[in-house]
Amino acid sequence: MNFNVDINHLLGIFITSIFIENILLAYFLGMCSFLAVSKRVDTAMGLGAAVIFVLVLTAPINWIIYQYILIPGALSRFGLPNVDLTFLKLITFISVIAAVVQLVEMVIEKASPTLYMSLGIFLPLIAVNCAVLGVSSFMVERDYDFIETIVYSIGSGIGWWLAIISMASIREKITYSNIPKNLEGLGITMITTGIMALGFMCFGGIDLLKEDNDSNSYNEEKISMKFMEQNYDNILRK
Repeated sequence: MNFNVDINHLLGIFITSIFIENILLAYFLGMCSFLAVSKRVDTAMGLGAAVIFVLVLTAPINWIIYQYILIPGALSRFGLPNVDLTFLKLITFISVIAAVVQLVEMVIEKASPTLYMSLGIFLPLIAVNCAVLGVSSFMVERDYDFIETIVYSIGSGIGWWLAIISMASIREKITYSNIPKNLEGLGITMITTGIMALGFMCFGGIDLLKEDNDSNSYNEEKISMKFMEQNYDNILRK
């Protein structure tokens, strides 16, 4: 494991995962439970906390499994240098997520039966929440080390929690608003989600600047909208 810590870099990953590359509002992962459980703030708070907990546990576990078992050459210490188990990546990640979700479900059922009943079917469905699987997949795609994976999982969980809490607060307010008949329910919710996504995109372009007093220069850690840049690159190639 690489434990070299660059605070600026980790801070950039953390802030980016919350605001700029929000796992829900930038990639629209985990929309099913987001739309279904965001009717009340207290329920959304509980589910958001459960998602953070699941992400913080599953992403580092999946990183360890991927780096020490699945990647080519990982089993060389056991005399199997040519074995490549990366084709088991998704199955392994999903299995780890399902096991952790079962643990979370049992803990919530014992600690808070009221919250357990409020979440209903959506608590075990965290196991198939694509936001949870997406964090583990992005961890591999971006070649994060162990510390970066932990920071990214915490930031992504907080970002998802922030999005669902914001939506629940808005939906509680618009319950008493005069909404056009054809937009009631899911219609106004989808429009609100789009507006929230646009609002979070405004955080793109933020720069974290750290002044170096010895050399009178600046070490700049840019937080860029990588997902948009990648899309633009793909369009230009076409």
